[in-house]
Amino acid sequence: MTFNQFIEQALIEDIGNGDHSTLACISPTAKGSAILKIKEAGIIAGVTVAKQLFEWVEPHCLVKILKQDGEQVCVGDVAFEVEASVHTILKTERLALNIMQRMSGIATLTHQYVEKIKNYPAKILDTRKTTPNFRWFEKQAVLIGGGHNHRMGLYDMIMLKDNHIDYCGSIENAINQTNQYLKANQLDLKIEIEARSLEDVHRIMAHGGVHRIMLDNFTPALLSDAVSIINKKFETEASGGINLDTIVDYAKSNVDYISAGAIIHHAVSMDLSLKAVK
Repeated sequence: MTFNQFIEQALIEDIGNGDHSTLACISPTAKGSAILKIKEAGIIAGVTVAKQLFEWVEPHCLVKILKQDGEQVCVGDVAFEVEASVHTILKTERLALNIMQRMSGIATLTHQYVEKIKNYPAKILDTRKTTPNFRWFEKQAVLIGGGHNHRMGLYDMIMLKDNHIDYCGSIENAINQTNQYLKANQLDLKIEIEARSLEDVHRIMAHGGVHRIMLDNFTPALLSDAVSIINKKFETEASGGINLDTIVDYAKSNVDYISAGAIIHHAVSMDLSLKAVK
């Protein structure tokens, strides 16, 4: 779904056959301005998206950005000011806030994860544990917060997880069939495969044919052993229930990547409001 398609569908969902509250009491020719007020400290995200949204609804409106995406903000700060038709401001307000609040919450939490392991080489990755049709915004928020995107979907990277391996019968079969498929279809995609034990790690290394090994649900101690065994021959990724309290223990292993679905699905929306300027 493109940005325009998402915005169109979201506005239809909210407005339906008309914003009757506004239609009932505001002249269609009324002009006004409003400011986006920060009511909670954190990392602001979605300012650019909000600007695009207002301009999509009213191409000639004026949006003055005062806080850039990724900036640390405090209570009382103003992120932007918009000058437009009052009808545009009122019918666009909630969608803009919903997007920005969600994105800012994700960016803020991602930033906390990144700061926790800033003295280690590991990079924070998101996952596909996202809100349907809202994935692009959530993954943009991860980038704004200093994290990295793993993959956008099933189409831009191969990930052979436990179910793929079990259905194929073995690690070796899964790798072989995947490489044959990529060659036959002339696809240039990286291959990541899940290891559930040190035995799996040894089998993958002996067989080859992949780019990254995902070490799933390993304890920090086992992760360190696995990373040492792999010894940079393949990229390494730690995954499975990692949170703010445990992430440093995992980062100490010198693993290349740490994926954490929590940076999206545990994020709490930031408190923001759009207020009329009288």
